[in-house]
Amino acid sequence: MEEPHPMMKLVDLHNNECNAIEVEINIPYGKIAGKWFGPRDVKPILCLHGWLDNCGTFDRLIPLLPKELSFLAIDFPGHGHSCRIPDGMAYHQIDRVMVIQYVMNEYGWDRVALMGHSMGASVAFTYAGLFPEKVELVIGLDNFRPVRYSPGRFLKYAGSMAVKILQVNSDERRNSEPPLYTYEEMVEALHKGSYQSVSRKYCPYLLQRNISRSKKYPEKYYFNYARMLKYDQIPGWTDEATVTLLKRIRVPQLVIQATESRDPGSRAAFNTVVKVLGEENASFQVEYLKGTHHVHLNQPEVVTPVITDFLLMYWSAGDPGQCGKVTSIALFCYTKRLLINITVKRLTELEKTN
Repeated sequence: MEEPHPMMKLVDLHNNECNAIEVEINIPYGKIAGKWFGPRDVKPILCLHGWLDNCGTFDRLIPLLPKELSFLAIDFPGHGHSCRIPDGMAYHQIDRVMVIQYVMNEYGWDRVALMGHSMGASVAFTYAGLFPEKVELVIGLDNFRPVRYSPGRFLKYAGSMAVKILQVNSDERRNSEPPLYTYEEMVEALHKGSYQSVSRKYCPYLLQRNISRSKKYPEKYYFNYARMLKYDQIPGWTDEATVTLLKRIRVPQLVIQATESRDPGSRAAFNTVVKVLGEENASFQVEYLKGTHHVHLNQPEVVTPVITDFLLMYWSAGDPGQCGKVTSIALFCYTKRLLINITVKRLTELEKTN
């Protein structure tokens, strides 16, 4: 039997040192896999990864967050170690929204706190808008809006995508292996495939659950996510519907926007939604941090202070799930941030008058 690649051993060692525990959650068509960080007797914050990633995206971020808190990072169906959907079916964004409810049902939670990256952030905020009474807080890493509706794009690609779904189903029934690579080639493929968003140095944290060894050529690997994921059926939301949905969220919200991220949608539309939500919800917060779309993986030390301040403000480790307890240190963080915001606003007003 082939030995695991040294980098795979290194990631395993990292997870062991962080006391990350593998978990499995039953769902109607299989299982959801994930990792639990932190005390098992403390209700965790549910963490949702981005498209074609997996829960390894949080491996470097979570260990830097307050140790008394717990986090449950899961793999969406079709990703990582979670099951695939039944043969003949296609992946839809709304199905991922219901995965949150499956996890809540498994653990008997009435409400949930959510942290998501990219697609995971979109899913988290969509769930919070659809079920505002069931959510305690939401954190979005480099996204928070549902996918935008683009009638031209949808009409252009929907038909061809349907044909490709049929072809992929046929290929998977034959158990044919996708393209094969050495481990080093996998790193390069992930780095370039993410448009250099994932640093080569930290690709192994995503590859750990994203690749499988070839049965024919044991020295090579292939990406093991469901090939059907490349043909997601996502018609998207209009900007008006997005604003209506997100305005329903009344709980604390934090959005971290990476300044060097490739913008998947309209920057103007993003700014419009941010403005509306900032006016609607006093606990809606946006922070702009220097980094790529995967800044939380590449530079978690840049992201953790912002998340920690937010969690100290709105989340209590000793509480089974109620937000709003403000400790003395959280009150200090809040006061400091409030003073900074007031100062920035005042300076902006002075610049306009001058």
